[in-house]
Amino acid sequence: MPRFNIRHVTRYSYEEAVRDSANQVILFPLKDEYQDVTKQDLLITGDPQVEMYKDYYGNTIGSFTYAPPHKELLIDSKIEVEVKEKPMPADTEQKEKQWLHLQQVKYTYPYIDFIKQEIFAAISEAKKLPVIAESSAFTPLAASLLLNEYVFKTFSYDKAVTDVETTIDEVWKLKAGVCQDFAHVLLVMLRMIGMPARYVSGYVCPNKNGMRGEGATHAWVEVYIPFYGWLGLDPTNNCMVNDLHVRLATGRSFSDVSPVKGTYKGTSHHTLEVGVTISYEDGSITEEQPAFLVPQPNKNGGDPDSNSYRRHLEMIQQQQQ
Repeated sequence: MPRFNIRHVTRYSYEEAVRDSANQVILFPLKDEYQDVTKQDLLITGDPQVEMYKDYYGNTIGSFTYAPPHKELLIDSKIEVEVKEKPMPADTEQKEKQWLHLQQVKYTYPYIDFIKQEIFAAISEAKKLPVIAESSAFTPLAASLLLNEYVFKTFSYDKAVTDVETTIDEVWKLKAGVCQDFAHVLLVMLRMIGMPARYVSGYVCPNKNGMRGEGATHAWVEVYIPFYGWLGLDPTNNCMVNDLHVRLATGRSFSDVSPVKGTYKGTSHHTLEVGVTISYEDGSITEEQPAFLVPQPNKNGGDPDSNSYRRHLEMIQQQQQ
């Protein structure tokens, strides 16, 4: 039963003083029988009051406004979370019974929200892939695992080619991206074969496994398996999710679960720095975890090779690695 200490620091630095910074944070891990938050501290510049509420998907959302002029905004989240191992599906039911069950529930709550397909121009091309066309020959679980493996093997993990505004069609052509892109591709493919699937934001906490996505917020997918429930699949690492992944929030896509986003009044010249560190209960830090903030400059005035940040209609978002 792993227990993790996670620190997630977000820092906005402005060239000139700004004001009326209104932000939404989704930095509160989900709580259920397999994940429990034993402690959390959230420190924000100016110590503003944070209004808490649940969104449509059951995620805990924090909302705050910092009105005084400021040249820096720091959001520092420290959590202690305990994750329990979850039994994996046995996959003993007949495949025909399972596919029929999916047909029966796909337009009912909550599955209807996670079966609707994103706009995807290459859908005709994708449907011709053997892994899609032949999916009904397998059980839903086996088909899901094959799709997870397909994304892992077909797409290259590359932090330099995409950003938060990269579309699923662009990722499909590039055949490369980060965990956020891998998750979106898998979502499209799972929904294509009639399986409800949702986007998950969180952290991956390996111990000497060298898993992709360390040292940043991570993303993966949960797919509904008949007579079992929601199963986590991590296409970036080609694995089923269990007690090494910490879940922050779930939604239809990244736009529903961005860890921090907001607006402000003032100059558009600013930088965003994000740092994540993860340690175990004994104090050991997971391999390659940075103990410092990783700069991700604004494309309008920073490093042209940085693709982890984009500003769109004054909405600030963090790409998940």
